[in-house]
Amino acid sequence: MSYLRSFAPWIIYAIATTKLDWRLCALIGLVIALGLVGWELSTGKKLESMVIELSAAVFFALVAAIAFAAPDAPLHENLLAMSSAWLALTAWGSLAIRRPFTLGIARTMVEREIWDNPLFRRTNVIITMVWAISFTVEGIAAAVITAVAPHMATPVVVLRIASFTVPVIFTIRYSAYVRARAVRSAA
Repeated sequence: MSYLRSFAPWIIYAIATTKLDWRLCALIGLVIALGLVGWELSTGKKLESMVIELSAAVFFALVAAIAFAAPDAPLHENLLAMSSAWLALTAWGSLAIRRPFTLGIARTMVEREIWDNPLFRRTNVIITMVWAISFTVEGIAAAVITAVAPHMATPVVVLRIASFTVPVIFTIRYSAYVRARAVRSAA
C-alpha cells in the first residue's frame, strides 16, 4: 500500500482540480508532497525509495511557482495531462538510468539477500515499465479529453484513478506470481 501513499499528492491534486482554483491545487499538491517526503525521511526511509514523492515535490513546486507568478497562464488547462507526462518521464527516466523507481520501494519489502538477484531486478523493470506505460497512456488520453472537452474534468479524474489502480493490481499480482514461481523452482 506504500504505492498509494506515494501517489497521494497526484491523486488528491487530480480530484481537487475539479472544484478548486489551479493555484490552490498546486499548493495543495506541493504541501502534501513535501509533507510526505518529510514524514518518510523522519521514519528513516531512503531517498531511493521515494522517487515518486520527490518527483511530486519538484513538479508541484514548479507548478505552484508558475501558478502564482502567472495566474492567467493557459498552462493550467492542461495540467492533468502534464502531470501524467511528468510521471511518465519519471518512470521512463528511472528505467533509462537503470534504476527502476519500484526497485527502492521493493527493497523495503524484501530481505537484503534478494536485492542483487537478477530476477528481483527484472521483476522491478517489468513493474516499472507497466507504470510507465500506464502514465503515458493516461497523459495522452488526458490531453485528448482536455482538447475535445476542456471543461469535463471528471473523465480525466476517473482516468487518473484507473491509471494508478491498474498498475497497483498488476504490481501486487505479478510480484506474487514471481515469488510463487521462485518458490516452486527452489523446491
